[in-house]
Order: sequence, then C-alpha cells, then structure tokens
Amino acid sequence: MANYYQPEIETASPEEIRQLQNERLVKQVKHVWDNVPYYRKKMEEKGVTPDDIKGVDDLYKLPFLCKDDLREAYPYGLLGMPLADCVRIHSTSGTTGKRVVAFYTQHDVDLWEDCCARAIVAAGGTKEDVCQVAYGYGLFTGGSGLHGGSHKVGCLTLPMSSGNTDRQLQFMTDLGATIICCTPSYAAYLAESIHENGLRDQIKLKAGIFGAEAWSEDMRKDIEDKLGIKAYDIYGLTETSGPGVAFECEAQTGMHINEDHFIAEIIDPETGEVLPEGEKGELVFTAITKEAFPLLRYRTRDICVLSREKCSCGRTFVKMCKPMGRSDDMLIIRGVNVFPSQIETVLLQEGFSPNYQIVVDRVNNSDTFEVLVEMTPELFSDSLAQISKAEKDLVVSLKSMLGIAAKVKLVAPKSITRSEGKAVRVIDKRKI
Repeated sequence: MANYYQPEIETASPEEIRQLQNERLVKQVKHVWDNVPYYRKKMEEKGVTPDDIKGVDDLYKLPFLCKDDLREAYPYGLLGMPLADCVRIHSTSGTTGKRVVAFYTQHDVDLWEDCCARAIVAAGGTKEDVCQVAYGYGLFTGGSGLHGGSHKVGCLTLPMSSGNTDRQLQFMTDLGATIICCTPSYAAYLAESIHENGLRDQIKLKAGIFGAEAWSEDMRKDIEDKLGIKAYDIYGLTETSGPGVAFECEAQTGMHINEDHFIAEIIDPETGEVLPEGEKGELVFTAITKEAFPLLRYRTRDICVLSREKCSCGRTFVKMCKPMGRSDDMLIIRGVNVFPSQIETVLLQEGFSPNYQIVVDRVNNSDTFEVLVEMTPELFSDSLAQISKAEKDLVVSLKSMLGIAAKVKLVAPKSITRSEGKAVRVIDKRKI
C-alpha cells in the first residue's frame, strides 16, 4: 500500500499542489461515475459527464452532496468499492434514527492516519513522544484517527478512550504522556483534576490536539496556562474520513487543509455560488483520494473563511479559520452532533407536542445541556410524581436518540416564548 504521508507536499508550491489536485480530481470523478450510481444520476440530471471535468476550475459544474443525500443513500448507496474491499465503517450519531455510515478500504484508513500524523507532527510530535488518545473509540472517528496517526509518527500510543479520569491521570503521570488528544472540554476537566490532585509537577505534557467541538480562544489560553502546553486545533468530519482533514501548526492562525487529499471551496449557503478567497461562507469539501466513500462537493454547513497568506511554519496548504457558525441548525455539544429535529422526533414518539427549547451553556469549560418541554394539558394536571416520572422517561429516550445526556425540565403549556408564532428552539449561551 502506498504511503501518502509525504511531508514534502506540505511545502510544495501552490502550482504543484493545484496540478496534483487536477490529476486526482479527474481520476476521482471517473471513479465515482463508474461506481456510485446515486451520484452519477445527480451528474446526469445536471448534464455533466466526467469528460466535462478537466481540473479544479471545473469543480463548480459538479452537483453538491449534503447530509440528506447521505441519509437517503443509507447504507450502501454511496459506496464506491465492493464491500469485500472495505475493512471498516464509522458513523455519525444519527438524527431521526438513520445514521450516516462512512466506509473505508485499507487505503482509506492509511490515508486518514497519514493526515492525522501530519497533525501530530505539526504539534511537535516525534517518535520520542508518548501520545495519550482520550477521544472516544468505536463508531466515533476521533479515537481511531489520532490513534493511527500516532502510530504513523512512531509515538508510544496510549489508547485510553474517553472518561475514567482517575485512570487517565495515572497513565499520564506513570507513563509520562507528552501529547494529549481529546475534546477541549475534557482537556479543561483534566486540567482541573490535575490541579485538584496536586499532580501539576508530575505531568510532562507539551502539546494537546483538541477538536470535535467548538472552543474559544479564551478557552485555549485557559487550557494552555493550566497544563503548561500548546493547544492545537484539528478539524474533520466522519463523512470525509474524520479528524485530520485540517490541522493547526505552531502559528495557531488557522488550520492547514490537507489539499493533496481534499479540495476546499467556500460557497454562498443560499445560492451555492462559489465565493472568492477571503469571503465568509459555507465550507465544501471534495475528497480526491478516498476509495470507499468518495464524496464530491460535500456541503459541511460550517461557516468559515479560507486564506492563502504565507504561514510562518513554511506549509503552503490553504488555511481555514475556526468554524464561525453553521448554515443549518446543528449544535455540537460535548463533541456530539445534536439536531433539534432529533429532540422533536423523541417528543412526538413520547406523546408530547413539539414545543420545546434547547438551552446550552458552558460552565467551568464544560457544556451544559437542558431541554425545556411544554407539558400537555393532561400531564399538567397530573401529580408531581407523574410529572417527575415523565421527565425521567424523556431523559432516557433523549439519551438513546442523541448519544448524550440532557437535563429535562417539563414546563407549563404555552410557557415557552414564541416569536411571530414560532418557538425559539435554541438558546446557546456559550462564548464561541
């Protein structure tokens, strides 16, 4: 299997990168046309064939893909390789019960791990380091991606997964972890636990690679001060492989996109028009080396800006800023994607009217998540014991749907504020 790590490509000229992208895009479009009938139909509807795509300048001719397409094509409709050639899946949390499943060949896994290896190297990682991976493993991409990247760099890898903080601290101190990979909110919690247990002088951490949820510059500074490290951002989507699509270098002025594997565009989220560099809009990715799940022009719904300003690290890959918001209603809470439609589905299934409000805040660098739900008139007249039971039942149902615990508070009918007849569904008090 070919090695796509190729650190030399990270400092190639923009012309060399564009030529590589042109070649890989043409090949990938042909691969998708030949092997993914779902996308071929979308191309035919737009009157486009592989012969129309000569390079990146023709990318705008291709149709978009969005998450709804991935759900509609679930599970195998966007598969680009025989199932016998696939070695793994990963999955999102799902919105209305139908998850997005991404497939990987061994080539895809190698590619993804190489991208994560670049992120670790950019954070100062070498084979002399001990890399503690405290992202979740399993269907979630975080743990597996950084685990494989750590191996590629040659670090001693501690596959801790998330949670069990006492064990995290034990291994961190006993084995001398120098790089920690986890969500920023968990890093903040680890920092507090380290101080509470008087372990600050016993840890050897120098860097942290944090992603999967939004975090502010103030939060970065707080984590860096408390742990005595440099905190690096990392970006990715299950749909495009996982973490490692883009990563931060020591300049900490944006995340370099691995342009030899992903072509980035910024579009107007309303019109789909491609915007010039420096304009704020929705981020779109085309994966040009993936085999099993080769998405073309995938709309991430993340709002950001791309920049090709020269970076002090010497890398020439384009940079993306931290996502500045969403063009849809998705929330990221403790690293989990949460859609209001998920909550609405649960409420309807449990016999409630879909009058609710999500309140998200950040307390001591950890997300709080509360769902206010209007009671039916019948329940409102019931006993406190019955209301309490209904709240507990909703907590269980929501956790089953979302994969994350929410506090549920049942409120009086028609008590949630409405604006022009429509309830305000989300109150996000976090400073992002």
